[in-house]
Amino acid sequence: MLNNIELVRPETVRGQVENVLRQAIVSGRFAPGARLIERELCEILSVSRTSVREALRKLEAEKLVCNVPHKGPVVTVMSRHEAAELYVLRALLEGYAAHEFARLASDKAIVHFGNAVQVLRAQAAAQIQDGVLKAKAALYEIFLDNCGNSHLKEILSSFYSRMGLWRALSLRYLNRLSISLREIGDLYEAFKARDSNKAQEMARRHVLNAEAAAMRIFQRQNDKVTM
Repeated sequence: MLNNIELVRPETVRGQVENVLRQAIVSGRFAPGARLIERELCEILSVSRTSVREALRKLEAEKLVCNVPHKGPVVTVMSRHEAAELYVLRALLEGYAAHEFARLASDKAIVHFGNAVQVLRAQAAAQIQDGVLKAKAALYEIFLDNCGNSHLKEILSSFYSRMGLWRALSLRYLNRLSISLREIGDLYEAFKARDSNKAQEMARRHVLNAEAAAMRIFQRQNDKVTM
């Protein structure tokens, strides 16, 4: 029994390090282009260099981190064009997932989705950005776990990781969060009504509106830099 615990523990530590670093990148604590110095990360997280190195390799496979000659690991910088391409694909795939969720999900899953919407609204009312992002992640977990296609979840989960900072940007746009909550509320109503076509359109529109908001914030930040 003790031997089994010793075998599992390193993997658990590595997974925890991955999650912490992933969240720090997605939330913008580590900005695009920021260096990820192994020694400093080891000190901050109180873990071994091996755990940090393995976690960085995993994040590199997810395209959240890239290795730059003479600099080492840095947070990947996603161009506006690349983000726009991913938003288009995300809109198509989320639309399909919503269509299938409305058609296939159990009544219990729809109730769980509604509960997750309430948690999201509470976090938004409290103005806790990390809480909002976590609540949205939980909501999407229910959504994708019950759309009848595990491959869809795998693909979209990869998108969400890579687009984390862009998604956070979209929420900073004036009134975007309140509009986003209304859109998600409309999506929930479509789910309850088992209206697959409306759910597909609501999900697609939600993603494209988020894209528009993120692009406006991105442009404003660039304008400040060039002024």
